[in-house]
Amino acid sequence: MPIVRMGEVVSMDRGGLDTLFDALRRRGFRLIGPTVRDGAIAYDDIASSADLPAGWSDEQNGGTYRLRRRDDDALFGYNVGPQSWKRNLFPPSSVMWRGRRDGAGISISLATEPKERLAFIGVRSCELHAIAIQDRVFIGGDHVDPVYAARRGGAFIVAVNCGQAGGTCFCVSMQTGPKATSGFDLALTELLEDGEHRFLVEIATDRGADVMEEVGHRAAETEEVETADRILDHTAASMGRRMDTSGIKELLYDNLEHPRWDDVAGRCLACANCTMVCPTCFCFSVGEVADLAGENTERRREWDSCFTIDHSYIHGGSVRASTRSRYRQWMTHKLATWIDQFGTSGCVGCGRCITWCPVAIDITEEVAAIRATDGAAVREGTGDGDA
Repeated sequence: MPIVRMGEVVSMDRGGLDTLFDALRRRGFRLIGPTVRDGAIAYDDIASSADLPAGWSDEQNGGTYRLRRRDDDALFGYNVGPQSWKRNLFPPSSVMWRGRRDGAGISISLATEPKERLAFIGVRSCELHAIAIQDRVFIGGDHVDPVYAARRGGAFIVAVNCGQAGGTCFCVSMQTGPKATSGFDLALTELLEDGEHRFLVEIATDRGADVMEEVGHRAAETEEVETADRILDHTAASMGRRMDTSGIKELLYDNLEHPRWDDVAGRCLACANCTMVCPTCFCFSVGEVADLAGENTERRREWDSCFTIDHSYIHGGSVRASTRSRYRQWMTHKLATWIDQFGTSGCVGCGRCITWCPVAIDITEEVAAIRATDGAAVREGTGDGDA
């Protein structure tokens, strides 16, 4: 086997994937990857390539998600499902500290994260950008989040370039895909042609090269590289959605009283599905849970959403009491104020919020509707009075 170095592109057969997984396990990594569960593609612990969704794809549209069989044995022939890698780095629920009362008094102990190394298998380009966004939120400032930092530190990422676009994908509009360009150790492009099942492997880090030293491979052929490029070009040209992002921050800031907010409020259920499936949303709440005897208590951090009326509650009531104001807060933060806070949009174009909205509200459609009548918005009194 030739020696591999960072920056090289090599080719391996399907069997090499299991050798890769074994090499990661020997280095102490816990493997998490895509698998079929409850009628969807979910990220869960995997032991081998047999756990991957071989031969499965999906159909996605507004408020619609269905798995369907492919006519080949592609392992990554699907688009993103309802889960994102956020749940593995920023858990839906985590204990901050525990308290116990006994005859000797009260004791408090801080919770600690388990010391485990995570390997994420099959991370799409849009999801890599989402992880980078959450990195800025949780570990990019002066105050580092210990739970996120413990899980994120040392995580090994095997990315997968997208071989198809989903019905609600718009990563091209957000410049986040379909090709993975950074934030990974290894990036795979799945090739199924002429009866062969191979993977092009881009080696992006020294530790990625170290792992590939144990995997059977050869130098990538020019024809394989060209085939991979054609696949990615086709994927980029077949996005299910698009969003015009030119001047989007100013567009939303200038249309805070646009009548479209009333229109979407008439459809929105304020169910928070969009924020739960979003790979970048990071709102959480903190509360205490005690046992019935009053002897043990825990302070917990749990996912929250700006769509809940309690999220903006302060003394005297909720700042955003209406669905109109809460949807406006979510979309304006995602596409405008996020840019001011973190220097990037909070949307990566994965399309989850469209697919998993029960009433098929489409963020790309809402932006287009506001843009279509920009300047015609009523800026004095069409709103419901709340922020």
